[in-house]
Amino acid sequence: MRLASLYRYPVKGLSPEPIEAVELVAEGYFPGDRLFALENGPSGFDPAAPAHQPKIKFLMLMKNAALAGLTTRYDPASGVLTVVDGGREVARGDLASPVGRAPLEHFFTQFLGEAIRGPVRLLAAPEGFRFTDSKSGFVSLVNLQSVADIERTLGAPVDPLRFRANLYVAGAAPWIEAAWPGRRIVIGGATLEVLKMTDRCAATGVAPETGARDMDLVQTLRENYGHIDCGVYARVVSGGRIACGDALALS
Repeated sequence: MRLASLYRYPVKGLSPEPIEAVELVAEGYFPGDRLFALENGPSGFDPAAPAHQPKIKFLMLMKNAALAGLTTRYDPASGVLTVVDGGREVARGDLASPVGRAPLEHFFTQFLGEAIRGPVRLLAAPEGFRFTDSKSGFVSLVNLQSVADIERTLGAPVDPLRFRANLYVAGAAPWIEAAWPGRRIVIGGATLEVLKMTDRCAATGVAPETGARDMDLVQTLRENYGHIDCGVYARVVSGGRIACGDALALS
């Protein structure tokens, strides 16, 4: 088995960003991942006492498929998020300040219109917190051969990015990850402990890049496999550098 690709999602619900390597930290989240979220009307989130919130309180692909049609890029050095629609830049702002976030909040409020509950507010995760879907969402892994098996069952191509994972694994048998919870995986210089399978929602039905809701992968999983899982969540037991091409070993 090997690590085929790595992705981070700086803003919950927005574009994936491919990376070649990353330094994992013990008991930490995936670096640069889910650092920000777009509040869908007042959520009650308190940065002074951050607590996991249901994803429905934020803009996300399960309800806001049009977000996938946008291309966004976050520059961690400058703190600037850029939004492109149809090849044209439509919004830009510095996420470090309320003034910088204002044009982005205005854009998303206008872009989604009546599909949202109230004005969009861009939230930053306090130190030691991330806007993950699951309380166990420290690092997410998807087995590419399981995705290929879904393709075979469905009779149509399935982009693995529909599953919005951090790590995509090649060379594993289909669905072998169902036996991984409770086991450890050594990747590069890091060791991860697999916590649980990842149950899927309607966000997987949204085509990356276009935002078209063109398939029902949740129903496909339920009808053909008897569950709605694809991928696993893991925590970082010992930190270290991992990179595309690294071998994976179970222990």
